[in-house]
Amino acid sequence: MSFNGGFVQIAVKRIYDWARTEQWRHKLGFFAMGSSCSNHLGIPPPKGPNHVGCTDFMMDHTAQGSFFRLYYPCQETEKAEKPDWVPNMEYFYGLADFMKINRTWSEKIFEYLFGSYKIPAYMDAPFKSSEKCPVVIFSHGLGAFRTLYSAICVELASQGFIVASVEHRDESASATFYFHEKTEPGLTQESRPMSPSASDRDGLLREWMYYRALKHGESEFPLRNKQVKQRADECILALDKLTQMNSGVAVQNVLQTPFDYTTLENSMDLCRTAVIGHSFGGATVIESLCKEVKFKCGVALDAWMVPLDDEIFPRVKQPIFFINSEKFQWAGNISRMKKLDCTVIDRKMITIRGTVHQSFPDFTFLTGNWIGKLMKLKGEIDPELAIDLSNKATLAFLQRHLHLEKDFNQWDPLIDGHDKNLIPGTNVILLQSSM
Repeated sequence: MSFNGGFVQIAVKRIYDWARTEQWRHKLGFFAMGSSCSNHLGIPPPKGPNHVGCTDFMMDHTAQGSFFRLYYPCQETEKAEKPDWVPNMEYFYGLADFMKINRTWSEKIFEYLFGSYKIPAYMDAPFKSSEKCPVVIFSHGLGAFRTLYSAICVELASQGFIVASVEHRDESASATFYFHEKTEPGLTQESRPMSPSASDRDGLLREWMYYRALKHGESEFPLRNKQVKQRADECILALDKLTQMNSGVAVQNVLQTPFDYTTLENSMDLCRTAVIGHSFGGATVIESLCKEVKFKCGVALDAWMVPLDDEIFPRVKQPIFFINSEKFQWAGNISRMKKLDCTVIDRKMITIRGTVHQSFPDFTFLTGNWIGKLMKLKGEIDPELAIDLSNKATLAFLQRHLHLEKDFNQWDPLIDGHDKNLIPGTNVILLQSSM
């Protein structure tokens, strides 16, 4: 349901309390790595034939604008650097707020555990593709942000896709930002530059927006339902911005990155677009398909279906692929997925054995075996094997429904769960009352 779930908040709190002791500096590294020093931690590199570049776009400096990390096939380059996995310290603050732990100590712990990791892509590298690229819009889960699913996004880009990983401004991200004009009245303390990365830019001040927790006694559905509608609108807006760039329309990137966006003109096959998301992002997939027919299909990774209105299910006309973890789903949630079953539209579901809800975000690759399982960031299956199965099944589904001329159909059996590590459909027992 959430980015880390209630149990993980408790687990992180225990680690946080322990790490505050004087012994943490000596033991935290071993604790993070697990019991074996041979563990290799890091986001797995992409397997496709293309080198991968990435850049950030923010179009319209306000909270109503579009903000996303773009992944794309790129030229091989020696000059480009790999970006930090967590782009700003404020994202660590947001994660601390989401987990309800102290910012000061969590900053040190998160920085120690995760601050050195890089995304396996080249920042602002020149775009290069021998053919028009199909397009994917990616939606993150509750409490996450645009960079936390890089293992999925870089793989898709290495296989020839252009991927826009949206950072949502509905207060479901652990943190995000936009800009205020300096002369605008009523700026909050959060508007003041908190680090060199938050410096003034063309008369603008950076404003951070953090995760909005449920208030005491507040019902969850009205908030999440409102958020999922905004999230879908943000996915559609990202597609609109890519459409403008593809058409050669001049756009302004508030972030002023060195990437030359004009090289994207006529680079995208906008007749072949899909939307993918995890957890709350999975619900966003369904809402986006309902709102925008330009999305030809959707892939929902361990979708959290609670935010959705029942009335939208019969209005979704595109193919959908549910890829679930073994440990997260429950009967009521699966029954809502089953409401999308259709005899004339392809609706598929598989479950990856030995996986947990956090087998899809990058955290699963960056924690050792012991801490990963304690915090439910790892399941019993090797995390690289799990994401490889998910990515290959996704590529096969995208080829089938975007009518791609690729070799992804070699993985067609995975769509139906034909692998020793897959379960066709679901492992959840559905009672008649939950149907």
